[in-house]
Amino acid sequence: MMTRVLPICLASAFVLSGCETLTRSPQSTEPTYEQAAQHSFKLTNYAALDALMKGYQGSSAVAGNHIAGGSGAPFLVATLANIDQLEQSSTLGRTISEQIASRMTQTGHSVIELKVRNGVYMKRNEGEFLLTREIREVATSHKAQAVVIGTYAESASFIHVNLKLVDPSTSIIIAAHDYTLPLDRQNRSMLTRGR
Repeated sequence: MMTRVLPICLASAFVLSGCETLTRSPQSTEPTYEQAAQHSFKLTNYAALDALMKGYQGSSAVAGNHIAGGSGAPFLVATLANIDQLEQSSTLGRTISEQIASRMTQTGHSVIELKVRNGVYMKRNEGEFLLTREIREVATSHKAQAVVIGTYAESASFIHVNLKLVDPSTSIIIAAHDYTLPLDRQNRSMLTRGR
């Protein structure tokens, strides 16, 4: 009898240990703080702003000092808009804009925080959209040298992002940079949240 019970107990222990491994595996796939610190989303957005500013520094508008506020004047950063519905954004568009503003500040540029201003069109859950008639108004009142605007477009596998620096006094594009993000699970969740 003991010889029959022993194989059943061993088999049960093996099955239970397998179940324990299955229940623990989702925890092991959670990201760590170290992985979050090196997450490609933020680093890609930072690199995009660096490329945009490099184009700006080499533009004829800067060399000719056509910018209204001069080289020490602040910048404005508007919320990136959905290219198919320019009056809408998402968590993704707002997050990219926040990271662009952070990177500009980190690299020594002055950035006006639009969320504390009244002269900006604020739509609930959308962010700061600078309407054409308001760009000059807000930029003039702050003597802004340029405004960062942008759009994003979702395709089957990617999110295509366009950033532009615009001279607020003429609406001329001074510098532009395009880049692409993967349409992975994380980015997809930010596209569908907060629309």
